[in-house]
Amino acid sequence: MERFLYEKESYAIRGCLMSVFNELGSGFLEKVYQEALEREFIEKKIPYKREAPLTIMYKGLPLQQFYIADFICYDKIIVELKAVSELTDVHSAQVFNYLKATGFDLAILVNYGEKNLKVERLFNYKKNQKNQKNS
Repeated sequence: MERFLYEKESYAIRGCLMSVFNELGSGFLEKVYQEALEREFIEKKIPYKREAPLTIMYKGLPLQQFYIADFICYDKIIVELKAVSELTDVHSAQVFNYLKATGFDLAILVNYGEKNLKVERLFNYKKNQKNQKNS
C-alpha cells in the first residue's frame, strides 16, 4: 500500500533529480538540467514527455493559450524545473496553474539554483476538495 500519492513513481523521479544534482551541482541554466534529467529518465526507463503542452479548458472548451511543462512523467506527474537563487510564490503559483489546467493530482517543483537541491511536491487541492464534497 502506498504511504503517499504515487510513491513509487515519486521516488524514481526524485532519484533522477538527485543524480543530476550530484553530477552537475548548482549554477547551470535550467535547460542544462532539463537535458541532463531527460537522459536520466531514459536511462531509468521512466516514461516522460518533455516540454509538454498543457491545454487550458474554459467552460468545457480548450483555449488557444496553453502552458508548457518541463516534463510530464508516467502520464500523471508534472515535473517543473527551476534554476533560481530561491523559489518564490510565483513559481508555486505557476505549478498550481498547471495542476488546475490538467486536472493532475501531483506536481514536483525542483530548484537546481540553490546550494542544496530543493524538491517540493505540490498537490491539486481544489480537485481533491471537489471530490470530497461530492462523496
